[in-house]
Amino acid sequence: MQRLFDFLFSLFGLILGFPVLLMIYLISFLDTGSPIFRQERVGLGQKPFMLTKFRTMRPETASVASHLADASAVTSFGAFLRRSKLDELPQLWNVLKGEMSLVGPRPCLFSQIELISERSSRAVFSARPGITGLAQVNKIDMSTPKLLAETDALMIRELTMTTYFKYIFITVGGKGSGDAIKLK
Repeated sequence: MQRLFDFLFSLFGLILGFPVLLMIYLISFLDTGSPIFRQERVGLGQKPFMLTKFRTMRPETASVASHLADASAVTSFGAFLRRSKLDELPQLWNVLKGEMSLVGPRPCLFSQIELISERSSRAVFSARPGITGLAQVNKIDMSTPKLLAETDALMIRELTMTTYFKYIFITVGGKGSGDAIKLK
């Protein structure tokens, strides 16, 4: 049932949100010259997939986990996109393709060995990665691998359609957070 909702919500989100996506794309193009950011992430069953987001940092920024990134690399428009979570909208394409879910553990980089180990030991990779989830609405990010993996595992075990919608509404309402990065 979750996959059906993921498919329908991402499809409608991409169709109805197209004017917003286009506007952000154009502003981001003026901001960085390269509005789309694609990065290989760890997906379902630890298989790689290419995550798509709007670029929030200068194109030459090193590809590291957000909590390790230099905050000065975030552009002014990028800071707005991060605060508003609009940088996440292109991930609806990942959801539509079945690489992600709206709700699930945030996908990590293959270089985050400690987090991958913690998640592997708790079967977190048995679920599709998501845009939001229990960890995000509780402001737990990838800087605390063990806590994040424990929270992800708890979410997967206790995920119902009620909590699925709850995490989405809490995030849309502004409470969810991404990886900690100190913005100006």
